Amino acid sequence: MSHIRKNFTKRVSYTIFFRIFAPDKSLLKQKMDLFPIIDAHSHLWLRQDTQWDGKPIRTLRNGRSLFLGEEVQMVPPFIIDGRNTAEVFLSNMDYAQVSAAVVVQEFIDGLQNDYLAEVKEKYPDRFFVFGMADYLKDGFFEQAQSLLDQGFRGLAIPGHRLLGRSLTSAEMLRMFRLMESRGALLSITLADGDRQVEELEEVITQCPRLKIAIGHLGMANPPQTPCWENDSWRRQILLARHENVYIETGGITWLYNAEFYPYPSAVRAICEAAALVGMDKLMWGSDYPRTITAITYRMSYDFLLKSDALSEQEKRLLLGQNAQRFYGFEHLEPLPYIKNMSE
Repeated sequence: MSHIRKNFTKRVSYTIFFRIFAPDKSLLKQKMDLFPIIDAHSHLWLRQDTQWDGKPIRTLRNGRSLFLGEEVQMVPPFIIDGRNTAEVFLSNMDYAQVSAAVVVQEFIDGLQNDYLAEVKEKYPDRFFVFGMADYLKDGFFEQAQSLLDQGFRGLAIPGHRLLGRSLTSAEMLRMFRLMESRGALLSITLADGDRQVEELEEVITQCPRLKIAIGHLGMANPPQTPCWENDSWRRQILLARHENVYIETGGITWLYNAEFYPYPSAVRAICEAAALVGMDKLMWGSDYPRTITAITYRMSYDFLLKSDALSEQEKRLLLGQNAQRFYGFEHLEPLPYIKNMSE
């Protein structure tokens, strides 16, 4: 019975959170009419059919996936076919008043280049999509070059999955130099702490004009020490002192999921990062769709919009203006607020 009491207590706690911290819709409408919101970290796929570390990852039914030997809710259960499409995302974006989104890639979803090539052609004003090569195998340079030739404006690297391979290998540096020469962007997630900081520092030294977005706010939630007390986390964030390096917060609500909405420690982590490198180097990202099994898409940023810890100008920079400048989105307009039937 203890697990029943625990789950009941958690639901009651969530209900209290929603009543106390639910978005003030009139406030959201008033503030979001002022600037376009941009999501700097999201994912799309038609189907997951891959493996990681010898274990399968495969789309099942009702939004579930077989993930490393366990059945999990990968996307909301109303996506019964598991197809995490641009059209479903656009519906969420329009409702949440998010004007544009950046789509990165991850090995645990499998290579999605073919589908994302379609997305960039179909919705060029709403999505910036990254290609991804199979960096786990030697000879990936030709694949990366082909992706750039196809019109991808950037390449994504799940660096935290490549701890056995160097980011400064001859082939990696050759790819980075090619990207730099073509003005292509790099989206990279590093392992938590500073395990890969020295390598990326070398990449920045070798390719100073390469524009780099580091993901997940440097994996901002170490299991024991708060990130703002962690020197290794600070060293990763300090990479953004370089002119062309930015930090995005993709998955921040996942990193602090145990704390849950309105994520006060996540807000503090963002403020601590801003104190190190400036708010003009930080970009909000949701990690859609994984995070919206626990919260709504709008909730993945409105806790920042209504936070008293951030000034109005800081909110504009974090939630849109920095990403608009970094990714080169043009002609974006704030989206209108759509009233709920229940209001």
